[in-house]
Amino acid sequence: MSLRAPADRSVAVLAYPGMSVFETGIVTEVFGLPRPEFDVDWYQLTVCAERPGPVPVVGGASLHTPYGLDVLAGAATVIVPGVPDVTVDPSPELVAALRRAHRAGARIMSICSGAFALAGAGLLDGRRATTHWRYADLLARRYPRVEVDPGVLYLDDGDLLTSAGSAAGLDLCVHLVRRDHGAAIANAVARRLVIPPHRDGGQAQFIEAPVTVDPDDDRIAASIAWALAHLAEPVTVDRLARQAHMSPRTYLRHFARATGTSPIRWLVDQRVRASLPLLEGTDAPVEEIAAAVGFDSPVTYRHHFGRAMHTSPSAYRRAFRSGTAGHAAGPADGRPATVDGRTDPAADRTGLAGLRTG
Repeated sequence: MSLRAPADRSVAVLAYPGMSVFETGIVTEVFGLPRPEFDVDWYQLTVCAERPGPVPVVGGASLHTPYGLDVLAGAATVIVPGVPDVTVDPSPELVAALRRAHRAGARIMSICSGAFALAGAGLLDGRRATTHWRYADLLARRYPRVEVDPGVLYLDDGDLLTSAGSAAGLDLCVHLVRRDHGAAIANAVARRLVIPPHRDGGQAQFIEAPVTVDPDDDRIAASIAWALAHLAEPVTVDRLARQAHMSPRTYLRHFARATGTSPIRWLVDQRVRASLPLLEGTDAPVEEIAAAVGFDSPVTYRHHFGRAMHTSPSAYRRAFRSGTAGHAAGPADGRPATVDGRTDPAADRTGLAGLRTG
């Protein structure tokens, strides 16, 4: 199976009765709007339905499309943003269309409950997948051959991509842009949407600890801004805590509550992310890039890069330097790319003052 981005930029999204227009809007915002500011071939979006014509949506309105499952099955990227009922199997017609698209080499992506359609078509058998945390147990019970991971925002398994609740669909859509066009364009799209290009933490943070209004969040935000401006320097929890005018122990508690992750995991992620434009846009050796973003050694950088991106810095550079980005997050070892909230236990053993990840 090739993990290169398809030359065919056609994207088809399925509209279904009773859907929220937000679910289609996510896809439209990322793939449907023209992007003349980018000197690349942008996507061609088509909204399809099982039965062409009016599709009733939430609020008493209807969405009208003349395109049916034949167009959906012929697209290079197929997106199922949800299903009408998670307790009902997808129709035989939809199952046939999804299987036909998959056999033809399409990338098939689900948002929220859309994973039930992919699972019902048998596409997720033996694969990892995610869905909204409310539906994760049901998905696992109904489709026991699917390895359901309820703790991540999205999973990229090459030709099959799944995401958690509706807003996580934005994360996955931006990830797909990054996979196709590189970090700079994905970041620009995220800025236009006024969202972060990558959210730290998985959906477990929303299950276990809903975000609360906390005046200390401003101090955490200030320390984060300081850290981003000093990535190349040694950064410790003590230094971050001083920026926030907190004790290290208090800082760790408030940081986890504000971000859903630990300072060390956040810092490693930021340093890896900061290295992507350098790999894509410069010829600097990996050793120089590692130092520029704050890692002590190329070995440490390669280790953390591999954990975050599931590929090596050199492979990432080869994929993106040509201008037609490959699947940088598709690892040679077959593990899918994830965005999750689990902290590296080995990293946490460094203690309160051991945040230095270089």
